[in-house]
Amino acid sequence: MDYSALADLLFPGIDTTPADIEARYPARVLPEGAKVTRMAPSPTGFMHLGNLFGAIADERLAHQSGGVFYLRIEDTDQKREVPGAVETILQVFSDYELPFDEGATVDGDNGLYGPYRQRQRAQIYQTYAKWLVRQGKAYPCFCTEDELAAIREKQAERKENFGYYGKWAVYRDMPFDEVRGKLEAGEPFVLRFRSEGDPARRVKFTDLVKGTMELPENDQDVVLLKSDGIPTYHFAHVVDDHLMGTTHVVRGEEWLATLPIHIQLFAAMGWRMPKYVHTAQLMKLDNGNKRKLSKRKDPELALDFYQRQGYCVAAVKEYLLTLLNSNFEDWRLANPEAPLDQFAFNTKKMGVSGALFDMEKLDDVSKNVISRMTADEVYTHLTDWARRYDPDFCALLERDPAYSKAILSIGRGGKKPRKDITVWSGAKEYLSFFFDELFKPDLTYPEHVTAADAKKLLTDYQTMYDPADDGGTWFERVKTLAESVGYATNMKEYKKDPAAWPGNVADASMVLRVAVTGRQNSPDLCEVMKLLGPARSIERLRLAAEKL
Repeated sequence: MDYSALADLLFPGIDTTPADIEARYPARVLPEGAKVTRMAPSPTGFMHLGNLFGAIADERLAHQSGGVFYLRIEDTDQKREVPGAVETILQVFSDYELPFDEGATVDGDNGLYGPYRQRQRAQIYQTYAKWLVRQGKAYPCFCTEDELAAIREKQAERKENFGYYGKWAVYRDMPFDEVRGKLEAGEPFVLRFRSEGDPARRVKFTDLVKGTMELPENDQDVVLLKSDGIPTYHFAHVVDDHLMGTTHVVRGEEWLATLPIHIQLFAAMGWRMPKYVHTAQLMKLDNGNKRKLSKRKDPELALDFYQRQGYCVAAVKEYLLTLLNSNFEDWRLANPEAPLDQFAFNTKKMGVSGALFDMEKLDDVSKNVISRMTADEVYTHLTDWARRYDPDFCALLERDPAYSKAILSIGRGGKKPRKDITVWSGAKEYLSFFFDELFKPDLTYPEHVTAADAKKLLTDYQTMYDPADDGGTWFERVKTLAESVGYATNMKEYKKDPAAWPGNVADASMVLRVAVTGRQNSPDLCEVMKLLGPARSIERLRLAAEKL
């Protein structure tokens, strides 16, 4: 076979050579040890937790080493492409504060190694495909879907491995004249890689998470270019990662099965492979059993779930880091106020087996993250969320920003800050008693407090309350109030013999709390009443007493 003639026959319009392409993509000039990573999603419109999981690893590896983190759009499958998907991808990474140094933008590219959309790189792939044909490493295949199905049926009957390989690769050695005849007849073809692999042989490989592995060689003549001249994922990512200088590829462990193909392609091209980081799959417990998070079953897989619920970006990222690096939680305990980018991400600390995603633990992390924020930060994040998902609540918060920030300041700071807010969507309920428009009291008092005692406590306190009191003075008045109905004011004595008193000072305080806030759990009541003001506080005490 004259492979040069075959290459010219298959790609008559390709005049560029690999040397021409290489000249357009010079080696990056970066500091010693700098890593180049990429996020390479398909524009399907669905961004999921796995995308973010890998992207955090990508971004940390690149930026903590002084390297480059770029965005490449793998749009080779037009059937799956959704209009506006690139904008969605860019918005997600903007929301999650994972800045790309270069790559695809909404209306073009930013960087010297583009185009960053694979469909715009067709000439590049075809140049290398033509070179592979010239080397005798690739060939045209004219198999129809029916022919491929027939091959598969025969393989099933004979209990042989499925695929297009060896004796089943019927077009592998088609004579030149027959190829030309089919092309002249207008028959479509795909370009396949001529594999010399043997599954009986093993190839050694070191993954930065899995360690040293032995995998069977690939013997499949995989498709490199589809019939429209656009590459498959296998070929495109090998070419692009080489030209764009990618040093580390972070991807899910489900891609491990295809690794022998990629090893083979890099070797065929004569290129050095990037290092691979195969992340553990995200799992969840379902009836006591672990299973992979599912797009169909699990709404929490979709990233827009976290935006709608109002999980703050820092909390989601922080929780995912606990899954990505086993030492992150210890680091956080030692550095409670440090920004995430000070954590030294390390592939050696990544888990080998499936990472268990736990919503309850995410909630705990979220509470802690929000509790460390200032009132101004909480106000900004909360109003940003409410503006998009609850405009009426946003209007209440923005009606008097100073008042809203004062509310959010209660119990904030110190060694034991309150942790009342888990997600922004839950803040409305938590803050509702501060706004008359939202106040719907649940006047459920402690069980052993009689209606007569509750009414006297509420009525008498209306004349005792002084908004000028500090916390200590305020509590002394409550103790005096409790004594007036025969309640114990010394909790140690009360606990020794609870039956000796009809109630205690905590019960008296709870009656006031329920009347003013409409609930049994709320921040410091003295501070709450100061913010509500004496008029509103007294009015709530009066109304609660009336209802008794």
